[in-house]
Amino acid sequence: MTFKQKTHQYYLQLIQDRVDAFRDMIVALTEDSKNDAKGSAGDKHETALSMMHIEQEKLNHKLKEVLAQKAILDKIDSATIAKTIIVGSLVKANGIYLYLSAALPKIAVDGINVIALSPQSPLGNKLMGNEVGFSFEINGTKYLIESIE
Repeated sequence: MTFKQKTHQYYLQLIQDRVDAFRDMIVALTEDSKNDAKGSAGDKHETALSMMHIEQEKLNHKLKEVLAQKAILDKIDSATIAKTIIVGSLVKANGIYLYLSAALPKIAVDGINVIALSPQSPLGNKLMGNEVGFSFEINGTKYLIESIE
C-alpha cells in the first residue's frame, strides 16, 4: 500500500467513524424522546421534546456535512497518480503533505503529518492544476511543490 493509499484509507475510516457516531447519537435521541413521551405531561415535557428535536436537527445537519465529505472521498481513486494536481492528489510542498480532498483534520500516517484540504480553499485553489516545481505565495508564505502522488 502506498503512502497515498494509506492516507486515503485513514481518512475514509475517520469519516465512517464520524458517520457511525452521529447516527448512534440520533438513534439515542429518538429513543429518549419516545421514552420521555410516555411518562411526562405539561410544559416541561413539551420544552424537553422541543430541545431534543432541535438537537436532533443539529445532528442531522452535521451528519449531512460528514456524508458530503464521505461522498468526495468515495469518488477518489487513491491509485491514480497525475502529473498535475487534481482532487485526490497528495502533494508535498515545503515539506508539508497536503491531501486535496475535503477539509478534514490533520492526521499522522506512518509518523508523517498530513493535512487534508478542500480544492476550494485558498491554498487548494492555488495548487489545483499545477505541477512539481511550481512556486507561489499565500499570505506572505512562499510554497514550492516538491512532489505529487
